[in-house]
Amino acid sequence: MAEDGAPGTAVCFEQFGSGTARGCRVAADGSLQWEPGGWHWRGFSRVFQAKPDGRDGGGGGSPGTASRTLAGLQAVFLPQGFPESVSPDYLPYQLWDSVQAFASSLSGSLATQAVLLGLGVGNAKATVSAATATWLVKDSTGMLGRIIFAWWKGSKLDCNAKQWRLFADILNDIAMFLEIMAPVFPVCFTMTVSTSNLAKCIVSVAGGATRAALTVHQARRNNMADVSAKDSSQETLVNLAGLLVSLLMLPLVSGCPSVSLGCFFLLTALHIYANYRAVRALVMETLNESRLRLVLKHFLQQGEVLDPTPANQMEPLWTGFSPSPALSLGVPLHCLVSSMSELQQLIDGHQEPYLLCWDQSRNQVQVVLSQMAGPETVLRAATHGLVLGALREDGPLPGELEELRRWVRAGPEKDSWVVVKETHKVLDKLFPKFLKGLQAAGWKTEKHQLEVDEWRASWLQTPEKKVS
Repeated sequence: MAEDGAPGTAVCFEQFGSGTARGCRVAADGSLQWEPGGWHWRGFSRVFQAKPDGRDGGGGGSPGTASRTLAGLQAVFLPQGFPESVSPDYLPYQLWDSVQAFASSLSGSLATQAVLLGLGVGNAKATVSAATATWLVKDSTGMLGRIIFAWWKGSKLDCNAKQWRLFADILNDIAMFLEIMAPVFPVCFTMTVSTSNLAKCIVSVAGGATRAALTVHQARRNNMADVSAKDSSQETLVNLAGLLVSLLMLPLVSGCPSVSLGCFFLLTALHIYANYRAVRALVMETLNESRLRLVLKHFLQQGEVLDPTPANQMEPLWTGFSPSPALSLGVPLHCLVSSMSELQQLIDGHQEPYLLCWDQSRNQVQVVLSQMAGPETVLRAATHGLVLGALREDGPLPGELEELRRWVRAGPEKDSWVVVKETHKVLDKLFPKFLKGLQAAGWKTEKHQLEVDEWRASWLQTPEKKVS
């Protein structure tokens, strides 16, 4: 094939991952000559000259050596195929995550030193049995806390991964502060370190689970294991750097508690700030209740759907511990009805595979899902509930909903089921447009991160036809 190409004409090209493509030309003697290789990474490009035998053409400080070194580091610490194999927010998140991990490593060294001091290390009067008993009480408390927290909040961590991630890191700072303060109050030392370990075990559950959820988001080529493994390598490198710095820092602060405490507060401030920046850098393309509420509100007021990036920037990061959500999806049917007349009233006007009950006094929406309810149905049910909530709030609404708002504010609360029936008719026209706008803006509507319980029900549909 080489003889068919004109000398100097590129006859083929090759490219490794996201690297710069290079061409192959036909020489005058018919041999193939490849262009110099290139390295490309997130807008940074370094082209280096390579000898025909593949060896670097310069000394240790040549551009080729620098490029090979950077490419080697990329292979060790970044997922294969980076940046195309991960989400666009991967790099800013990982950079800030590394900063927070470094600060946390140094703070942890100070806390560990305090705990060992409280256990009696270096104190001739301390006994091994007392230290062992304290350690066993501390560990057993943490184990019980881990089990209870996983049962209590485990199903909610996916829905608000960013919020729980930030919560876990702040709780970790509180736990380390307790450890540092434990030797100051020897009488309460065991209780203090046990409480601290309980908090750390909660951090382990929340942090590990939300990290798994974020890995699902960041992995774009079914490469969750690779993304997770490289994240572990990055964290190990950062912790190793933190260990080396701690070896230099601890002798300088060990003799002065005030300096040690001051360093801890500075590192904690850096840790919280870096965590906030890391979580804020994430751009989730799936909808949870907070993001859906923001996008729907903008759609009702402006007539357009927000892209994932501005919606994520506006999302509150302190909602992961909400005790009583205003929207409950997948509730049991027996909690809403106790008679045939109540069931008939609930079914009337509901042609979609869900039933919705609105308590106006508490502005709380409860949704019963059918066995046939899929992601789109759940998304419509959540949208329906949030539209009802918007009727009780201020702000512009489309014409049909504005009329319903006036009716709601003027009418008695006992007619809630009539309002629900009317909003069904409005959504028959509004929701398809909203759904199409979500998909066009880049939201993934085939799945969601809405909090949905496992209850499902079935019922006979009323003969009433849907309004198109």
